Amino acid sequence: MSKPTLRICYLYPDLLNLYGDRGNILCMRRRLEWRGLAAEITEAPAGSKANFADCDLIFIGGGQDFEQEVLLSDLKAGKGGELKAAIQDGKTVLAICGGYQMLGAYYQTWDGLRCDFIGAVDFYTVGSKERMIGNFAFECLPESGGSTVVGFENHSGKTYLGPGVSPLGRVLAGGGNNGEDGFEGVRYRNVFGTYSHGPILPKNPQLCDFILQTALGERYPELTLQPLDDAAETAAHDAMAKRLLG
Repeated sequence: MSKPTLRICYLYPDLLNLYGDRGNILCMRRRLEWRGLAAEITEAPAGSKANFADCDLIFIGGGQDFEQEVLLSDLKAGKGGELKAAIQDGKTVLAICGGYQMLGAYYQTWDGLRCDFIGAVDFYTVGSKERMIGNFAFECLPESGGSTVVGFENHSGKTYLGPGVSPLGRVLAGGGNNGEDGFEGVRYRNVFGTYSHGPILPKNPQLCDFILQTALGERYPELTLQPLDDAAETAAHDAMAKRLLG
């Protein structure tokens, strides 16, 4: 009998891998394997065909502004509509920084140039001359597990969520979505969007397991992840949280 397998699609690994965001893929694979489960990783670079219907979780890393512009034509050629449909179908998505921004309606630079994105989630981003950069922390809302998350942000874009969209969490230290409203990231259906690089998952095992459980639950509704010995991960998390929060 084959072991339960999480099918992960890594979208644009050739362009969106800023600050080691690929480490999120490695973290998810290891935390599954340590529990006797399996991970099947499929990469979908620019110019290739992605079959989102055959995956359980879609991962999109962060990239620089010019890389996002390169991807616009590929999104408009078909991937954008397919990704939007997958989100509406309940696929789990983890999107980081530039990958997070691409899920919204548009990005407008500080000097007025507008790039339309896929509009899968009701939010938009406006560029600023000043960057929000540095280690930061936020507390996930209860519907996203409620854990305290530490990470690293580096973005000039300010993201504003639409009225029917919830943030991923509340900022404890740092900028978050826009440095103004106290929120970080987005949670819509099974989408988890965040500005946190680092990568985010290795030093935030509670969030990692919450996302894995969300994705696995769509295909294996009776499967529950068993606890792991997270002493090393928790020590790394707590050291940064203490530095940021005292």
